[in-house]
Amino acid sequence: MGPARRRDALRLRGGGSPPLLRLFPGRLSAFPLFLLALLLGFASLLWLQLSCSGEGPAPAGQHRGAPRQPCPAPAPPLPPHEEPSWAPHRLALLVPFRERFEELLAFVPYMHRFLSKKKIRHRIFILNQVDHFRFNRASLINVGFLESGNDTDYIAMHDVDLLPLNEHLDYSFPEAGPFHVASPELHPLYHYKTYVGGILLLTKQHYELCNGMSNRFWGWGREDDEFYRRIKGAGLQVRRPSGITTGYETFQHLHDPAWRKRDQKTLGLSLPQEQFKVDREGGLNNVRYRIESRTDLSVAGAPCTVLNVLLDCDTNETPWCTFG
Repeated sequence: MGPARRRDALRLRGGGSPPLLRLFPGRLSAFPLFLLALLLGFASLLWLQLSCSGEGPAPAGQHRGAPRQPCPAPAPPLPPHEEPSWAPHRLALLVPFRERFEELLAFVPYMHRFLSKKKIRHRIFILNQVDHFRFNRASLINVGFLESGNDTDYIAMHDVDLLPLNEHLDYSFPEAGPFHVASPELHPLYHYKTYVGGILLLTKQHYELCNGMSNRFWGWGREDDEFYRRIKGAGLQVRRPSGITTGYETFQHLHDPAWRKRDQKTLGLSLPQEQFKVDREGGLNNVRYRIESRTDLSVAGAPCTVLNVLLDCDTNETPWCTFG
């Protein structure tokens, strides 16, 4: 056989095949092609992750320390499964928060299951104060109200350390007025008749009518006593649960005062008297803040939104906002 005919025979037997296909001996079937595509896809994803995180080799012409293009943001968690039979309203569960992660890990999945079982459409907002001022629960609730979006039409001001144990507790739309779920007859600690803390439901319209909560209360407590006077001043009537027979066993209180001390210092100021006066100037209209980040995440399968909040304080107006 001459040289020309030998070259033609090699071409017919695959001798001229591309080098990549020569990795698979014999007749090329669908499975090796599928395996090759899978390996190439995995390699591409790995390269993308390393290149955008800065762990892989730098692109040509770019030194190692130069900033990389950010990785694509992960997809937000799927919303809770909602049926057409669920209530038409949607609750914004506003949770003021700072450094209580063990309570948060229990709270989010518990409340998601509790509200879903009651067919309450809801979104959970964790309002995480990340500035260096004293904790301000009222301002965080104001921020949560402003940032909760137009797809919610009522709010729950909800402590992270209070879990409802009685399935008959009502979290539905409080059309008739503010509804105090953690009433003095049921709360494990606070039993005075003007108490409206712990868990309080309001329509967004009613919260705006009160101009939100006062921003003057830095440190733990007393802001809800002032808010009770705002509610009364707006002509609203606080309603409370009826027919609940579990008494002080209605809620689980997660807080352990032995190792987590509350910030109750008044720094020599007359804060005990402040709670008996209505702040007629401040509230939703003058809360000062910046959202450092907004993250949708899932805690044990329960979706929530974490807002890292930087509050601002006028130390001339409220010098007790600092730790001194």
